[in-house]
Amino acid sequence: MTSDPNGYELLDSGSFQKLERFGSVVLSRPCAQAVWRQTLSKGDWQKVTATFFREGGNQWRGRDKLPETWSIDVDGTKFQLSSTDFGHLGIFPEQRDQWKRIRETCVAFRKKHDRAPRVLNLFAYSGGSTLAAAHAGAEVCHVDASKGMVDWARKNAALNGLEDRPVRWIVDDVTKFLERELRRERQYDLLILDPPSYGRGSKGEVFKIENDLPPLLALLAKLLSSEPLGVLLSCHTPELTPLSLHHLLLQQFAKKGGTLEHGEMQLRGAKDVLPVPSGSFCWWLV
Repeated sequence: MTSDPNGYELLDSGSFQKLERFGSVVLSRPCAQAVWRQTLSKGDWQKVTATFFREGGNQWRGRDKLPETWSIDVDGTKFQLSSTDFGHLGIFPEQRDQWKRIRETCVAFRKKHDRAPRVLNLFAYSGGSTLAAAHAGAEVCHVDASKGMVDWARKNAALNGLEDRPVRWIVDDVTKFLERELRRERQYDLLILDPPSYGRGSKGEVFKIENDLPPLLALLAKLLSSEPLGVLLSCHTPELTPLSLHHLLLQQFAKKGGTLEHGEMQLRGAKDVLPVPSGSFCWWLV
């Protein structure tokens, strides 16, 4: 992987930490999966801009050294970043392979059907998948329960010159939104969802992935168009492995044909840097 000074790079991991570069900012953050030992020296790890801890409550060391906001470029898409109280920055770079696949499949769909694909992106966070689809000329519906995150995604769209693309920005509880879309008889060609292990809707609705994901997928199946592109399901819940996601999509969508591909999302750096497992994904593609 070529190192882009304005991009993202995993520098090292181990001892339950990950060392990452976001543009010119280098951060050390917790990583439960990194049970192995660190490869770089202690001195290299001490050159960080800031460090995030969970012991004794979430806290940053060196947060005053971080810009209030800064931007990076990941595979041609710009993201505005900012440190949050939970240690997140506004991007999950382990999704970069999925963003590339979204762009490729949307472009292929346009060529095949001579129209823009209709994409629904749920639990859409700061909009990585939305931006990927919009870059490829898709019509996108972006849904998240957090107004702050939807506003952040809109800023990312503007940063990429996509503010005039056909994107609907929705702040709502996902299930309630889907039920309304069903009544409106709306249909989508590509369904994307990255549900949290636990979350709250805009009016306090509770989402627990182990209970609520299967009925959510059943709702989504009713919103698929007659010439679907597919479904992308990803998550960071340790109990839901790639095979778990495969079985969920198999039972809900495979009767319509298509193929299933599942795997582990990874944070990656240079070729000699150990990749870090960071969640699961499964595609159902027609």
